[in-house]
Amino acid sequence: MKVLITGGAGFIGSNYVSFILNDSAVRDFYDEIIVVDALTYAGDLRNLGEDILREVTFYRVDITNKHLLERIFRRESPDGIIHFAAETHVDNSIKQPEVFLRTNVVGTFNLLELSRRFNIKRFLYVSTDEVYGTITEGYATEDQRFNPSSPYSASKAAAEMFVNAYNVTYGLETVVVRPSNNYGPRQYPEKLIPKTIKRALENKYVPVHGDGSAVRDWTFVEDTCKAIHLVFEKGDVGEAYNITSNQERKVIDVVRNILEILDKPLSLIKYVEDRPGQDKRYAMDASKIRSLGWKPRWKFEDGLNYTVRWYLKNRWALKKKDEVL
Repeated sequence: MKVLITGGAGFIGSNYVSFILNDSAVRDFYDEIIVVDALTYAGDLRNLGEDILREVTFYRVDITNKHLLERIFRRESPDGIIHFAAETHVDNSIKQPEVFLRTNVVGTFNLLELSRRFNIKRFLYVSTDEVYGTITEGYATEDQRFNPSSPYSASKAAAEMFVNAYNVTYGLETVVVRPSNNYGPRQYPEKLIPKTIKRALENKYVPVHGDGSAVRDWTFVEDTCKAIHLVFEKGDVGEAYNITSNQERKVIDVVRNILEILDKPLSLIKYVEDRPGQDKRYAMDASKIRSLGWKPRWKFEDGLNYTVRWYLKNRWALKKKDEVL
């Protein structure tokens, strides 16, 4: 299958491109890879590297530009779409919600409309566990009602509704994945783990929202990539799949773990005002994706150690602006 991957120079997208090119069994599934990325602040060609760029066709295009997207569709005639491209940082969505509406909703609409017109065989949308909102008890299943709390999660939920509508109304073969909090190499240092690593190495205070008791469900990015490919290849049309390793950790515990790995004092921790509408706990049921044969390989402690070591060896990935709250 000739596949077009949006957001392929971002965090999960670049890891996905790397994964499918380096796994011989998976690589045979893809005849050709086209990567589309706007290269905004969180996208970086260094995430792909020269070797990968020689093996893919790359276009620097914003998905909100329907005209340029159409030119790519006409020139490349892709068979499938894997749609990662999105604005993702909750804090930024609180400050600039319109940007999230434009990229995450309008951009997704543009891709869906072109996919309908150009008879795309398979469209995979990467959503988020945040569409469920706070899960006080138990675990969210795929049929649970959406309850987004931030402009970010609202934009992802809205885009997902468009994906579902294009499946039902136009017969576009769509599948959706809802990953939990991902971590690993190449993540932009606005997110908790790389931001904590960056600031700790600079001996700067590490901000923690509220009392740090918010619980997140952590999945190593390589495990997520394997799950996404499995759903793209074998997932049922019109269905959504939660992707989670079910490894819940409080934010404050993750920060403490990183400081311990780096041998930095806990006194670097600074509690700051909690973000508006903060979700207290994300937790999903992964039975559906596991029924396809997926299971996570990485334990959180091993993945966190690997991630810290990767950033220590790739300091360029930390030499970017992080947002101090």
